[in-house]
Amino acid sequence: MSLPVFIDLAESEQISEIRRFLKSKGADITEEPTGHGLVAELSDIIRALKVCWKDGVPDAEVEMALNSTIALLFYVPPDQAEPLIKSLCESMASTKCTPARIRVLSNLFYGLDERSPNRYYVYCTLLRMASQADLLQLVEPKIDDVNAWIRQWSLTVEQHQTLLRILHQAYTVSKQTENATKVLIDLLSTYTEENASQAREDAQRCIVTCLADPMYFLMDHLLTLKPVKFLEGELIHDLLTIFVSGKLSDYVKFYQSNKDFIDSIGLNNESNLQKMRLLTFMQMAEGRSEISFDTIQREMDITEDEVESFIIDVVRTKAVRAKMDQMARCVKISSTTHRTFSKQQWA
Repeated sequence: MSLPVFIDLAESEQISEIRRFLKSKGADITEEPTGHGLVAELSDIIRALKVCWKDGVPDAEVEMALNSTIALLFYVPPDQAEPLIKSLCESMASTKCTPARIRVLSNLFYGLDERSPNRYYVYCTLLRMASQADLLQLVEPKIDDVNAWIRQWSLTVEQHQTLLRILHQAYTVSKQTENATKVLIDLLSTYTEENASQAREDAQRCIVTCLADPMYFLMDHLLTLKPVKFLEGELIHDLLTIFVSGKLSDYVKFYQSNKDFIDSIGLNNESNLQKMRLLTFMQMAEGRSEISFDTIQREMDITEDEVESFIIDVVRTKAVRAKMDQMARCVKISSTTHRTFSKQQWA
């Protein structure tokens, strides 16, 4: 990304320009620099920036003042810049998000050294603001980029997990279900044997996200994740196990006994039934070259008139390659994706 070009002024002149602008908008700040050094000057300016969030202040003027402030931040040593950047991000996060403010934060993010840990605070703020205002397209987060940055910034485990949670929320709000699911799985992989028991909420959120995704069918790898293993014996783990290897009849029985639980975690029973029918068919198709319409009707618990539309839904998933033979009243199976990948499949 190319950075904007700022007016070439001496630091003191630039500070005076920003101070005069903020003073004109009603900020409690002197027009002239205090002479206490750049860090102190920027601290005063960032505290006074809250006047820019008032209604009636044109976005173009706010963007100018913020970009000028950012230009000065680049002169501050990284270790001294951290509290200033955090303060600026907190101030901006407290106001409504606009495209201009996303641009400003992007200028700060890409202006910092790519290895700078300070980019973490800026990026988290960018994601939060953009997702709240439905402007994530202006940020265009990519999982591979984020993973590369995480390695460069030498984040703590807690920071790593916080960033992934924010990214998951951003993908969820923008309905990028596949990416949201990938991020949650990455999040669970950050837990170790020692702290996996602390990941209960993240593990349940990951399971629910995977179950709710109509195009996410292969879930046996979730059972190997340490945080998920800690849920063994709980209803959420029992439900996941059914979606991994159970049949439609297993889910129906589970739902009859745990309707309130399904509702409490935000899953839709009709969607669950449809997904379990598809998963059951995938399992039925393993090692078979054809399945009769009568068998499909019986095993899927659907009417005769619904059989053909169900088969069309199966083919659309691309998890099974098949063709209908209406004359023979059967489905010809070409190939199918295995629901679980065990030693038998490796062999």
